[in-house]
Amino acid sequence: MDNRGATLQRDDAAGHPAAPAPALARPPAAPAAAPRGARMTAPDLERTTTDQARVRAAAALRRLGHALVGHAADADLLERIADLADRTAATVEQGEPRRRPVEAIKRALWEAPPAEGGVLTHFAECVVSGAANPMGVAIRVHREGEEAVAVVNLGPAFEGAPDRAHGGVVAAVFDDVLGYVLQLFRVPAYTGRLTVTYRRPTPLGTDLVVRAHLVARDGRKLTIAGTMTDGEALVADAEGLFIAIPPERIGMGAPRGPAA
Repeated sequence: MDNRGATLQRDDAAGHPAAPAPALARPPAAPAAAPRGARMTAPDLERTTTDQARVRAAAALRRLGHALVGHAADADLLERIADLADRTAATVEQGEPRRRPVEAIKRALWEAPPAEGGVLTHFAECVVSGAANPMGVAIRVHREGEEAVAVVNLGPAFEGAPDRAHGGVVAAVFDDVLGYVLQLFRVPAYTGRLTVTYRRPTPLGTDLVVRAHLVARDGRKLTIAGTMTDGEALVADAEGLFIAIPPERIGMGAPRGPAA
């Protein structure tokens, strides 16, 4: 839970010093989309239609989850929901297992950041910012200069203490938004340490603004900081240590553009 003044620290992996790396580069914005009316192949159309349906199904299930936590319902209705959910899950489980397309994800993340105001995204099933995850937060992140910015509204399913968001959910949101700063500079990296300081209770059902920016780079180590605000009030702040992955390990070239 996010008690006032408490600090949460998470170590995902040990970060070790490395030889100094080149300064961060500001890559060019993503190229313009294909012309309106461009023809799609049958497999492309089928995949797009299925993806859209998956996102809609996930959104409906998230809504149901918040409704179950936030509203009263009689036993008969709850039993009917459980029966329908079990039957539907059994049907879905008959399908082939899905695998995330790793190469497509790498291209989306590291080829070029979006233009100013553009949406930042990585994969649709992300538990924090993925629209196709039925158990996720489904935040939307966009670019403002060299900041990653998100507007977050946490529903009843993310409650910790009464009427307050769970601190673990707040930490997950920070981890995701801080990580998007890496995409702005085309630097693949993993979280080495995340420290979150909770300044006041995190409200539910309120638009909260999360901002993140690069603070410093020392070799492979990048320090990224962020804030979460409710209007003018600071709700929480965070600092993350990210460890850069050599680009060749994931099949991408060095960052393009002038040195920062």
